Amino acid sequence: MIPYRPEQVLVQEESWKDDLTGRILARLPDVRVRTIAHPDSVLEELNRSSDPHTTGKRSLILARHPGSFLKECPGAGAEICCNYYVVNYASNCHLECTYCVLQTYLNNPALMVFTNVRDLLAEVAGMLGRSPRQLFRIGTGELADSLALDDLTEYSRLLVPFFGTLPNGVLELKTKSDRIFNLKDLDHRDRTVVSWSLNSKPVCRSEELKTAGFEERLAAARQCQKWGYRVGFHFDPLIYYSGWERDYAEAVKETFRAVDPAQVVWVSLGCLRFTRHLQDVVRARFPKSKIPYGEFIPGHHGKLRYFRPIREEMYSKMRGWIRDAAPEVFVYLCMENRPVWEEGMGGSPESTGALSDRMDALLQIRLDGQGE
Repeated sequence: MIPYRPEQVLVQEESWKDDLTGRILARLPDVRVRTIAHPDSVLEELNRSSDPHTTGKRSLILARHPGSFLKECPGAGAEICCNYYVVNYASNCHLECTYCVLQTYLNNPALMVFTNVRDLLAEVAGMLGRSPRQLFRIGTGELADSLALDDLTEYSRLLVPFFGTLPNGVLELKTKSDRIFNLKDLDHRDRTVVSWSLNSKPVCRSEELKTAGFEERLAAARQCQKWGYRVGFHFDPLIYYSGWERDYAEAVKETFRAVDPAQVVWVSLGCLRFTRHLQDVVRARFPKSKIPYGEFIPGHHGKLRYFRPIREEMYSKMRGWIRDAAPEVFVYLCMENRPVWEEGMGGSPESTGALSDRMDALLQIRLDGQGE
């Protein structure tokens, strides 16, 4: 994995009072620092660049998040959803996955880390405290990779022990990195799941640039299991290409040879989906990428997707390979409708609540043993 080192750090005036700002700057002693009034003050400069997405990542902005940190996952509007929540500790990612939705999703292409950590923790504690009988599964990987910047932010050292104190919260750290060293010796109390987004080896090499390699991700997962963490895997997005069956079948086999399947809490599957605008951005930024040139149709929320029979075939075969390698591991689909569940998975949950309850139960068995 290529680590991140900015050319400059831009500090919002309000962020100077946050402890995290000083800790991050101490890890970048040779990088120039400038104070700005607001993150959007750099937009005009970035938009003059021929490639704002690349230019924006050269500067690290330390800013205060002005609104709510915690919200429902964007997939909550799907026909079947797992009732996941996301908390955004940062915005944007220095990794360069060609298909990344953040290239068109974010209003500001700059790379930002939010420094008002106390507000984040207070908001999470408040929401969970108001619904003590509900188990909240909360991830940090929506607008940024959960661990790719952890050598600078050490956010994991704050979040993991904090979730260890919550009787009804489970944290998921989702990553394509191998930045796990801060997780060692943390008092996670089995309330943190460390998950890796995986793909076939050819896709990792050609489409997931600057990320940890396939083998590096599995080595990190194996190490986290040794430290007592349960892990998860997300084969998302699955990419359809000539030879995909051979490559993905091997990826599944290698994954479950590398880790203990009994400590894998779940595996999700999702096929490639993106907007027409993102298709144009990928062509411009990554001319060698083959992703924009597949056959797609408009699907959920207007996103382009593979034809339904292709998705169903990919899910069915992936499910079979996973069942052969790890029969007891729970497999679910992300952002798919009921007919695709039925054909691709051999059945579907009765409802969003049923899927959510099943996933909560996978966690609760061991959490009950913690003596809460």
